[in-house]
Amino acid sequence: CSRAGARIALERSASRYSLADRGAEAFRARSRPAVALLCVVKILLTGPTGFVGSTFIRLALKRNHQVAGLIIPTEPIPSTLPSTPALIWLRGTLETASWPEIASFKPDVCVHTAWITTPGIYLESPENEKFRDASFQFLSKVLDMGVRHVLALGTCIEYQIQDRPLAEDSTPIAPTSTYARCKDELRRALEAETKTRDFSFCWGRVFYPYGPGEHPSRLCSSIIQKLRQGEKIILKTPHSLKDYIYIEDLAEALLTVMEKGFRGNINLATGEGTTVIAIARALAELMGNPDLIEDAAKPERDPFPFVVADATRLKSLGWRPKVAIQEGLRRLVAAQVTKP
Repeated sequence: CSRAGARIALERSASRYSLADRGAEAFRARSRPAVALLCVVKILLTGPTGFVGSTFIRLALKRNHQVAGLIIPTEPIPSTLPSTPALIWLRGTLETASWPEIASFKPDVCVHTAWITTPGIYLESPENEKFRDASFQFLSKVLDMGVRHVLALGTCIEYQIQDRPLAEDSTPIAPTSTYARCKDELRRALEAETKTRDFSFCWGRVFYPYGPGEHPSRLCSSIIQKLRQGEKIILKTPHSLKDYIYIEDLAEALLTVMEKGFRGNINLATGEGTTVIAIARALAELMGNPDLIEDAAKPERDPFPFVVADATRLKSLGWRPKVAIQEGLRRLVAAQVTKP
């Protein structure tokens, strides 16, 4: 499938760490569904207050699962999340988790979403190496406790970016940032562990989530802020094509993968691409400022110009996106404009 063949939504005209060596070639899993997990699952969740984690909690509770969220000791419990016996909070970090409390909870599965994701910082931050190391140590202890299913989040930019949809089994892995490299090293280390430990492991590569609750510096929210202020927006990479997934659809995908007990690598994405200029124009139309969008006279080179998933594997589990890009942007605008 070529770039021209990809579906484009909206537009109709337009120092080496030892983990890196643990599993480099040790695991070439044939990704496959395992036996589905129990109807009611006890989920140990890292990153429970983050963009992905908090949305995942809401959906998991709606499906009657139980969640234990590992929350930083100094962080307040979010008032936006339900107060229910099915959701408990465990104070600690990846390095200082409260293991007696985790043991008392008796999780069936660990869903690991915690990582540094601050826009403008995360790609080359030294914190990535800390999260890689701490994540491996934390998940190793989780396995020592008897948890037999681990689902952790990776990133689409682990792939070698090409001009065709990115597929789990055929697209080479070639991370070019510290963030993607550390994610990939964690994956390889955990895959190697499956050779000596009795557990199932799933690595979900997240593409481009958006929606209410996202960081204000992310693409959509930053455009909305400028449009609210009446600023002219000059797009530096207007024709970059990305696979944007509405945050609730992403949470649903993550939960589907967990409930199915899926093993292996899987793209968490829609399989459809949308250009930056299409996003910007749609937002401008929604906010009544279509004249504020301009292309740069000389667009900059985007190191990731075409990042669209092959979502066949995810859709084979029965998942489908429910929120189209236009509706997702409308919801985001509605949430943003109600803020002071």
